[in-house]
Amino acid sequence: MKKIAAGLLIPAMVLSSLISAPLFAATDSPLLPDTGQSKQYDTEGKVLAASSSSLYTGQDASVVGNELGYVDNGDGTITDLNTGLMWQKAYDSTRRNLADTVEHVENMELAGYDDWRVPTIKELYSIANFDGELIKPEDEGESQPYIDTDYFDYQYDRLAFAGQFWSSTVYVKNDVQNLTEHGGIQGAFGFNFSDGHIKSYETGLYFDGTEMPTNAFVPGCFVRAVRSTTTLYDMDYVDNGDETVTDQSTGLMWAKNDSGETMDWVEALEYAENSELAGYSDWRLPNSKELQSLVDYEKQSFPAINTDVFNVSLDSFDSVEDAYYFWTSTTQGDFKWTAVYVAFGQAWSKKNSDATEYYDWHGAGAQRSDPKTGEPSDYELASEMASDYISINNWVRLVRDAQ
Repeated sequence: MKKIAAGLLIPAMVLSSLISAPLFAATDSPLLPDTGQSKQYDTEGKVLAASSSSLYTGQDASVVGNELGYVDNGDGTITDLNTGLMWQKAYDSTRRNLADTVEHVENMELAGYDDWRVPTIKELYSIANFDGELIKPEDEGESQPYIDTDYFDYQYDRLAFAGQFWSSTVYVKNDVQNLTEHGGIQGAFGFNFSDGHIKSYETGLYFDGTEMPTNAFVPGCFVRAVRSTTTLYDMDYVDNGDETVTDQSTGLMWAKNDSGETMDWVEALEYAENSELAGYSDWRLPNSKELQSLVDYEKQSFPAINTDVFNVSLDSFDSVEDAYYFWTSTTQGDFKWTAVYVAFGQAWSKKNSDATEYYDWHGAGAQRSDPKTGEPSDYELASEMASDYISINNWVRLVRDAQ
């Protein structure tokens, strides 16, 4: 911890909040924060009063997790009660490439500290709130960003959907998009707090490290700085010898094997509900933060999971037919007839709905969403900038609380 000025006092109002708050990472083991999703939805995106149908048992909002919790320190910083990380309350709203962003944050001095840094993608994702939703201009309602605005500052950009924030996690498995010069374009992961997705963004470098020309299209991202550390994402695995694996970092027990076949979201919920793997009957479909905690972003090969510990059914990740997408129990707020998945293989998209060739546009470890049921031909998930591959039948890896 680097503190510039000694003798910083804790304001009385903050001390009071700490006393009344639950135990948290600063004094105990860090906890994986919940997604914050508070409503349940059917396959058409309609709100369910409760899981009245067995078809929807186990979706995100029906499972009690570690409630999102923060303390405003009264000095422009926010402490996360689950992870113990300290965050910048405001954020830098200048779009920069990744290198310039890192330099900007390293030069920060805030609240008496000078050890601010760009968060990893897992740290950044920890403050996401999946009660967010981006409302189209033609629809009724008010957009809600994917972050708790009672604690964190947030303002929509001129383009309401453009709320991309950098992480420090560079995509190392391959280049993004389809350029060939200097090995293609280097990407790094970010989270969009306007529309609730993880994807890989152009860093400003080619994949071989060569700097891209200044006239290259590198839109840049915002940044919210973080400081301190957490052991939450150490991925400290123990093979239990019964086809289960416990992550001692998060306290979650996982199925060692994937589902062995793909299925739609309703079938995935039912598959989890009916599982009695290793003699346990409380298996569930992981929420988006639980599943993302498994992603190995530093591994240089596919799939983006520790294959020394976990078994995978695929041995090829070269095309959309090999899409290794895994369902979560979390509904995507912008399109509530879709549910969140995490890509453990390449995350496929194309230039627009008229294009025919898909590329690893978002990167293994990206978080996107798929329609909960139906046929891919019934849907289109496209914008002027990209059109995601629609799978619908995705993989499952079960989870339960280890204790």
